[in-house]
Amino acid sequence: MYKVVKREQLTENVVLMEVEAPLVAKKCLPGQFIILRVNEQGERIPLTVAGYDREKGTVRIIYQIVGKTTQILSELKEGEAILDFVGPLGTPSHTEGIKKAAVIGGGLGCAIAYPQAKALFDKGADVTMIAGFRSKDFVILEDEMKKASNKLYIMSDDGSYGEHGLVTNKLEELLKAGEVFDTVIAIGPLIMMKFVCQLTKKYNVKTIVSMNPIMIDGTGMCGGCRLTVDGKTKFACVDGPDFDGHLVDFDEAIRRSRMYSSKEREAMEKHKCRLEGMNSGK
Repeated sequence: MYKVVKREQLTENVVLMEVEAPLVAKKCLPGQFIILRVNEQGERIPLTVAGYDREKGTVRIIYQIVGKTTQILSELKEGEAILDFVGPLGTPSHTEGIKKAAVIGGGLGCAIAYPQAKALFDKGADVTMIAGFRSKDFVILEDEMKKASNKLYIMSDDGSYGEHGLVTNKLEELLKAGEVFDTVIAIGPLIMMKFVCQLTKKYNVKTIVSMNPIMIDGTGMCGGCRLTVDGKTKFACVDGPDFDGHLVDFDEAIRRSRMYSSKEREAMEKHKCRLEGMNSGK
């Protein structure tokens, strides 16, 4: 069992947890992920490591409540425990040799982008962070991102915080102004990463994306997380999750990501109905 030592509600639907998992904390690196199961009846879900403390033996995860499992996970209180917490899985992000990077996070993707930016910043790289959110109410980790970058630009779709616009608007503005980046790292919704890659391809800037499709076992055996990269089949759990964004077939990945949307909604509604029944005393 893995004890939840800290639980923080970052926004209405985004939760931060620190989990006591000393063996995972001992070895995990930015870019890697864990697979957890809340209880015996639970499904396995992958969550990217959003931070770790080797001395305390804790691992930080940040997730959005979007389905049944994340809803159940969010109901755990400090002191309660997660049944399974397996990792670290996946290949760590490659940060060696990068002198100047633009790290782009979209929404919850900032929870994954932040550790990568911090790793680069701590090694002396010049890091520009561009973080995009729907509105002021959805902004997370702003203070942490400021400390892990030389420059931080916050973008909001509705203009309620930071600058009005998309992350691609700011990135293109910087590139047009003559900024030269060794690497762009983009992490967030598939559609965001797709358009970042289309932009950077025009400017011939190496771009790394973090792919987080549906996973089951995390060892490459189930094939659920398969992607097409440079015309070849790759598995995000063992070959990634980082890939050359200019080689990823995003259209295929987007189609696959929508395959189980109706089932996810159905499971979520059933769980909500049970909760409402319990709360009403039925």
